[in-house]
Amino acid sequence: MVDKSKVQEIPNPEGGDNRLWKVVGTTFLLPPNYEVIEVVGSGAYGTVVAAKDTNDPDNLIAIKKMEKVFEHKVFAQRTLRELKIMRLLRHENILSIKSIIRPESLETFSELYITSDLMETDLSTIIKSKQALTDEHIQFFLYQILRGLKFQHSSGILHRDLKPRNLLVNSNCDLRICDFGLARANTNTLMTPSAQLTDYIATRWYRAPEVILSWAQYGPSIDVWSVGCILAEMLRRKPLMPAQNSAEQMKMIVDLTGSPDADLIAKIQDADNKQFM
Repeated sequence: MVDKSKVQEIPNPEGGDNRLWKVVGTTFLLPPNYEVIEVVGSGAYGTVVAAKDTNDPDNLIAIKKMEKVFEHKVFAQRTLRELKIMRLLRHENILSIKSIIRPESLETFSELYITSDLMETDLSTIIKSKQALTDEHIQFFLYQILRGLKFQHSSGILHRDLKPRNLLVNSNCDLRICDFGLARANTNTLMTPSAQLTDYIATRWYRAPEVILSWAQYGPSIDVWSVGCILAEMLRRKPLMPAQNSAEQMKMIVDLTGSPDADLIAKIQDADNKQFM
C-alpha cells in the first residue's frame, strides 16, 4: 500500500451528506459512513482504496472505483460480465463482491463503486520484493490458486487472464483470484467456438500456445498453463518467458518444452509462428 498522503477529503461542491475524497488523480464520492484510509492500487480499469465502514468499524474493506463504464459498449460489457461472475462465484480463494454502492441519481450515473474484502497486496508485488518465499509459501499459494481455479472451472468459467497481479494476498498468506473482466462462461461445455480469444487479450507472458496461435477451440487448460508460468515465477523470482511479441513467445515456449509433432505443426496457419517449430 502507498502512504496516506495520497488520500485527502475535500469539500463536496454539490453539498449533501456524501463525502468527496481526492485519491491519486481521481475522486471518490462515497456515502458518509465510508472513510477512505489509503490507496491499495490503480490500473487501467479502476482505482482501489482501503476504507473503513463506520457501520462495521472493526473490519476494513476495499472499494474499487470503475470510471467511464458506459463510455463504450465494450467497457460496459466487460464491467457487467465481471460483476455477474464476482456475484455468483462464492469461494474462499476467489474475490467476490460484498456490495455495489448505490449511485446518487440515474442522471449522473457514470461510475461504479464496488466493495469487497480487503487484501493487502498481490503476488506480483511479493515476487518482486525481498521478502523470503519458502517452499512452504509457494506450495500454499499454489494450492490456493488451484483450489479457486477448480471451483471456477467446475462452474463453467474460464478466467483467461491469470497472472501474479490478479492474485491478491493478505498478511496471513490467504490468496484470492480477482479481475474477471476477460473471463467467459460456457454453461454447456468449456470447449466451444464461442470461447475464442484473440491473441492480444491475455497478458503475453502467461498465454498458452493455443491462445497465441488463435486456436479455434480451447478449454480450462489455458488457465492451467498460466498457473504453471506463475509457479515458475515464484520459484525463480522473475518471469519464466518475458517475450516482447507473440513470435518470440512461441520461440521461448518451443525452446522450453520442445517442438510439437508434425501433424500439429501442419495445422498452424501463421507462418511466423511455424518457423520456430
